[in-house]
Amino acid sequence: MGDLEKVKNEALEIIGQFENLPRLVVFDLDYTLWPFYCECCYEDEIPYLYPHAKGILEALKEKGIHVAVASRSPAPDIAKTFLHKLGIHSMFVPMVRLSCCIM
Repeated sequence: MGDLEKVKNEALEIIGQFENLPRLVVFDLDYTLWPFYCECCYEDEIPYLYPHAKGILEALKEKGIHVAVASRSPAPDIAKTFLHKLGIHSMFVPMVRLSCCIM
C-alpha cells in the first residue's frame, strides 16, 4: 500500500468514528495544504502539497463531504494555477471571489 492510500485509510478510519459529519470542510491554502505563500512564488514553479494533504482530501470526498478552499492570498491567480498543476482543482466546490471587508 502506498503512502497516499495509507493516509487516506487512516483519515477514513478517523472520519468513521463520528456519527455526524460536516457537509463542507474548508481549507486555507498557504501553510495548510502547501508549505509556502503563493505570493512568494511564480506561476511557472512546480508546487507541492504537504505529504498528508491529498490523502485527507480524497478521504473527505469518498465520504461525500464537500471540500472548498478559502484564501486571503494576494496572488489568487498563482493559487489557481497551482491547484491545476497539482491536479486537485476538481476536488473543490466552485470558488467565489469575495471582495468585502469585515470590520
